[in-house]
Amino acid sequence: MHAKSCNFALLQSQRGVSISLPIFSMTCLLKTGKRLKAYVSKCISQLQHLTEERLTNHGSALHGHLIKMGLASQKYIAVKLLIMYLDWRKSFEIDRMLKEFNGFNLVVHNCLINVNLEWGNINEACRLFDEMPERNEVSWTALISGLLKHGYVDEAMWYFGRNPFLNVFSWTAAISGFVQNRLSFQAIELYKKMLRSGVLPNEVTFTSVIRTCGELGDFELGKCILGTTVKIGFENYLSVRNSLITFYLRLGEVDLARRAFDRMEERDVISWTSILDMYVEMGDLSGARRIFYEIPEKNDISWSAMIARFSQNGDAEEALSLFRQMIHHSFKPNVSCYSSVINALASLEALQAGRNIHAHVLKMGMDVNIFVGSALVDLYSKCGNTKAGRLMFDSLSGKNTVCWNSMVSGYSLNGQLAEAKMLFDQIPNKNSISWNSLIAGYVETENFVETFEVFNEMILSGEQPSKSTFSSVLKACASLASLEKGRYAHGKAVKLGFQQDVYVDTALLDMYAKSGSIECSKKIFARMKLKNEVAWTAMIQGLAENGFAEESLARFLEIEETSCVAPNELMLLSVLFACSHCGLIDKGLDYFYSMEKIYGIKPNERHYTSVVDMLARSGRLSEAEKFIENMHCAPEGNVLAALLSGCRMFGDENLADLTGKKMSTMVETKAGGYVLMSNIYASSGRWMDVLSTRRLMDEKGVKKSGGCSWIEVRNGVHVFYSRDETHPQSAQIHGLLHLLNLQT
Repeated sequence: MHAKSCNFALLQSQRGVSISLPIFSMTCLLKTGKRLKAYVSKCISQLQHLTEERLTNHGSALHGHLIKMGLASQKYIAVKLLIMYLDWRKSFEIDRMLKEFNGFNLVVHNCLINVNLEWGNINEACRLFDEMPERNEVSWTALISGLLKHGYVDEAMWYFGRNPFLNVFSWTAAISGFVQNRLSFQAIELYKKMLRSGVLPNEVTFTSVIRTCGELGDFELGKCILGTTVKIGFENYLSVRNSLITFYLRLGEVDLARRAFDRMEERDVISWTSILDMYVEMGDLSGARRIFYEIPEKNDISWSAMIARFSQNGDAEEALSLFRQMIHHSFKPNVSCYSSVINALASLEALQAGRNIHAHVLKMGMDVNIFVGSALVDLYSKCGNTKAGRLMFDSLSGKNTVCWNSMVSGYSLNGQLAEAKMLFDQIPNKNSISWNSLIAGYVETENFVETFEVFNEMILSGEQPSKSTFSSVLKACASLASLEKGRYAHGKAVKLGFQQDVYVDTALLDMYAKSGSIECSKKIFARMKLKNEVAWTAMIQGLAENGFAEESLARFLEIEETSCVAPNELMLLSVLFACSHCGLIDKGLDYFYSMEKIYGIKPNERHYTSVVDMLARSGRLSEAEKFIENMHCAPEGNVLAALLSGCRMFGDENLADLTGKKMSTMVETKAGGYVLMSNIYASSGRWMDVLSTRRLMDEKGVKKSGGCSWIEVRNGVHVFYSRDETHPQSAQIHGLLHLLNLQT
């Protein structure tokens, strides 16, 4: 081709991406119809590429070029241009493009219905559909699928019943929609109705139905569906094989899933990801990593899936390591990948690295994505910067419940409960996670009365509490030793079928133990089918703290003999506590000195304090003093306070003086030690020393917290502090106390 008859335009992106398009002269194009067809095909391909990559500058430039060449009004190109502007939400360009279509255009109307459904404009999509003078199969399927995607099941089925194009695609769209809405029984019924109507399923139908069998946990039904796939000839389709692997995994049939995977002649990303998930769910992350490296041709989806799995399972560092490898191998992260990476950074509280990723997604235009945006809100909140998190939250349009929950959780996490409650009240569609975020915030900040109030509101709203809800509420009951409220929560948990859950059961036995009802704790522990490390620890600790020290030690010996779980720090702390209250001092010392040798656990300050308390309680004060001198680290306030307590109990003023002087040299000391010292001096009549100790407390800014007590009356908890007159019935209470004092 001569230079005079054609030329080439090089469109360069501001991001360093270049696109070359052959621009033919009109004379050449008219003479060669094939070249014109090839050119139009190339333009359509490039428009699709620019739309997917969101290269807006290139898209506008190419549109201008097509107008200049007289091709912008060409039917297929005009539709692609409209799709491009719809995807970018360019309202001015959309209106201009729509004006160029004279009269009704079926393809354009279908595009508008699709995009309005994507934007969540359900009413507008239905209006456009209802006003169409003619509709095709795409019109009906798009509307029904879109309505089901947004949860409008009744409306979707109303249109489905009037659909004149009830072919396999229409039936499959409806069945898949039921599956997406977790309406498994309805999906199976619709599948049976399709078979009765004489329409044969395709591979997508089987994929959805097998997934439904997995969600129902119906192995027999799954086998029947599998038989149908073999009969019709779809058993070797890749998507069907993939759904079969997922089905087996959902039912816990790991061997069958692995066998189905091994028999596959062809595998794609979904196949590898499914089997990779198997190892992740089993807790075998090293096995998952091995499977990942076996994937013959990794792409951005497989990398993103692997990063997401490690991020979701708490291995943030490995997720970030994989992300770096992905970038090194020149793979391009997608929205899901960035969301997982930001979540990993949030769990590590890596604020600066998170800001760097934020800047990158901002440059890529991904910050407007609701999943990335929600992850950024979570990142800033977990790093203590709720102000930046709120700015990110406010910048997001079309917020979903996940986004609202992230911000409420962020406020709760940082103790900003007023802001959390205010935002919580504005959530348009609350779910159990919304309620849990607020409840957890009240529990962490020890606002237990408010915890019960929110829990009651949740019950009245009709929202079903989750396992997490009961764990938080029972923790509040345990902290208040509120047996009545604990029993109420227990009844709700049983009613909702959570009584066999290991986490709820553990929270229950801990609540009963802390409320003094150790027999109830023992009954719950005895009926637990699965006892994990936390459950054993709670039982041993509960027995020790309720005076059943010997039984507590017996439980610990049971662990050692059966090797059912590995002892942890808290468990051994409870053992030391039990030994102290049983008077088994030497046995307690044996346990302490074997912590690192036998159990591989390095003692911390609480273990040292427990040993000193154990020795001091038994009167072995000099031994306790030597133990403190031989500690591998400098003694802290609690350790010295434990020794002081023994000094007061056995009247050793000299050792008390020495211990008191050591405490006074500390930069930060808790009030308990000074109060003990003051009480020792007071019991000996050394009032000047009492005065100097109090003065020293003032100089160091150490204050004794006020005494606190509470009482439960008619499902309400009333909290009182020393010299507190803030209670609304304070005057009546003091008046009644005065009358009682007069009668004594």
